[in-house]
Amino acid sequence: MHITHIVLANKKQADDFLRLPFSIYRDIPQWVPPLQMDERIRLDPKRFPFYKHSHAAFFIAYQKDNPIGRLAVLDNRPYNEFNQEATAFFHLFECENNLEAAQGLFEAGFEWARSRGLKKMLGPKGFTPMDGFGLLVKGFQYRPAFGLPYNPDYYPTLIEACGFSPLRDAVSGYIGTNVQFPQRIHELAERIKTRRGLRIARYEKRADLRALVPKLKDLYNGALRGTAGNAPVSDDEANALANQMLWFADPKLIKIVMKDEEPVGFLLAYPDVSTALQKTKGRLFPFGWINLLQEMKRTDWLNINGAGLIPEYRGSGGMAILYSEMFKSVRESGQFKHAEVIQIGVENEAMQRDLENFGIDFYKAHRTYERSL
Repeated sequence: MHITHIVLANKKQADDFLRLPFSIYRDIPQWVPPLQMDERIRLDPKRFPFYKHSHAAFFIAYQKDNPIGRLAVLDNRPYNEFNQEATAFFHLFECENNLEAAQGLFEAGFEWARSRGLKKMLGPKGFTPMDGFGLLVKGFQYRPAFGLPYNPDYYPTLIEACGFSPLRDAVSGYIGTNVQFPQRIHELAERIKTRRGLRIARYEKRADLRALVPKLKDLYNGALRGTAGNAPVSDDEANALANQMLWFADPKLIKIVMKDEEPVGFLLAYPDVSTALQKTKGRLFPFGWINLLQEMKRTDWLNINGAGLIPEYRGSGGMAILYSEMFKSVRESGQFKHAEVIQIGVENEAMQRDLENFGIDFYKAHRTYERSL
């Protein structure tokens, strides 16, 4: 077995890196392939905005000539500057149940991170806020929401054997048609909106959402104030995220909390298109996009993946507005019978407690790990 630090311009090595998950998950029906177009762009420093400010290294473990493991290690400079850290991320880890391969990959990643002056490593954590994070540690029997990590149940054992310790968990919750959302929360939300001069902006066209991207970028970065563990996004990254999201977004499901003409909060929801990606193996072309568009119209699953208010609007019942709109998104269309609220940090005890009280079942958990270098 040997570890190769891949050259991204080497087509065979890049293909080996991208194809490995299809081997790992060939007998796991729950797995959802990622969009292959997006995966290739992430390996292209000329096209992916991350590389304008940061660096990454990619490694493959080969047994003879067969790839059996892979790993990406990221040096995200805006993250380290925003959080005043010297931290590397690990991401895109996939491996057969082979401890030697896992240890070889991480040792190569540790050496690269140390050479850049980084002092610890955490992960799994990706390039952008749209990348799901953590290893799945609960809910292996369920299909992941689109864009969320799925992994075999032996991954946590491999990661811990490589010297990592659990850092924090995030939970995802199921909303079924039997959930009875309290009417008082809708009433409280209406009172808060009236008292604070807020309204909910909704959109019919993707062009309307695209025009809002600069303000949404400022809103996202503003919502980070007073928080840790995230990083602001640049203009180029915001545009790239918009391009990614608009492939599968239903504009009517994206709601922006407005104060006059300025956004102060957001709720991002979208139809789950996982079934289409399983059918097309993550490919949009030449005909995969047809399956994607059809699945957007027929799926009865909704993903709620992002909700936030800038700090000055979080208190005094402000979160009731987001809770109210969350349940309206599930009910109003008549299309959805199931919804998943995605990756709420367990440190956010208040939100988790509120949603549990509403009847949401937190049936999946993802865990991030850390290790000093």
